[in-house]
Amino acid sequence: MSSSQVIIEEFHSRALEGNPLGDPITRRVPVYLPLSYHSKQRYPTLYLLAAFGNRGLKFLNDDLWEENIQQRLDRLTNEGRIRPMIVVMPDASTRYGGSQYINSTATGNYEDHILELVRYIDGKYPTIAEAAHRAAAGHSSGGFAALRFGMLHPAIFGLVADHSGDKCFELTYKPFIGDLLRYFERAGEGSLEGLVRNPGEALRLGAAHEALNQLAMASVYSPNQNTHLGFDLPFDLHTGALRPDVWARWLAFDPLEIVEQHAQSLKSLRLLYLDCGRFDEYNLLYGARLFTKKLSALGIPFRYEEYDGSHRYMRHRYDVSFSAISAAMPT
Repeated sequence: MSSSQVIIEEFHSRALEGNPLGDPITRRVPVYLPLSYHSKQRYPTLYLLAAFGNRGLKFLNDDLWEENIQQRLDRLTNEGRIRPMIVVMPDASTRYGGSQYINSTATGNYEDHILELVRYIDGKYPTIAEAAHRAAAGHSSGGFAALRFGMLHPAIFGLVADHSGDKCFELTYKPFIGDLLRYFERAGEGSLEGLVRNPGEALRLGAAHEALNQLAMASVYSPNQNTHLGFDLPFDLHTGALRPDVWARWLAFDPLEIVEQHAQSLKSLRLLYLDCGRFDEYNLLYGARLFTKKLSALGIPFRYEEYDGSHRYMRHRYDVSFSAISAAMPT
């Protein structure tokens, strides 16, 4: 095979069976097979994790001003900047927009889903089934997840690239609490139930994207099966007052708060790459700076870059991270 190919796997996930939202248990997962792919040769793998509100299929989209992922990978391979690799683009979306790739009683077992997918891919394709040849990368929620997989599963993912991943929740989420409060104030009682029941319709009718994002984050960071929504909000809807006990549950997922617990895992990685735009609208630049300061204090090797840009329009940064991943893998 002289040209690259993208195969759409119809992956039935046992981990998602019985998920509380009734979201699909069979997911369409693009798998990129590199230029000159041959089934008798073994390849490293890269799991490319989509941001909130997206799934792997979106990486294939045609864009007026940007390469899609197949075009980008082909170019980088032809330029000799990356070695031929298999790239897997999972779907960990939920009705609320995203799962943060976390197991939650409110959404489903999405961490398990990704680990299950790794086993499936290694069983079907000629991968080098070792952590040193398996990377996780992503942007925003995908970057958060890639870093989290490196923290929790370094024996599976030996290389991590985190582009503008969620961290420092104090600056990332708190400033947007008002979006949900204002939506609730305008729409009234029962509006949150409507928002989570049919987010697409609510967004079309004027609900703020950040209002939905707050609910989605609550569904993964503070699930509670004993509430009518299935999760706890970290603030009071009528006063906006923070609920410290619930907020503490959110912080238990904040990479900035838990990095010390996972220092040894991060030290074991072959690559820990991070970057962030200097004008990120979600204040993620400051979380990245604080996080890398902690990494330095803990003696954890990393590579960090800042670039002129915002949270969006960052796909050119994959040129940098993919090249770094390829160079860090064993020859």
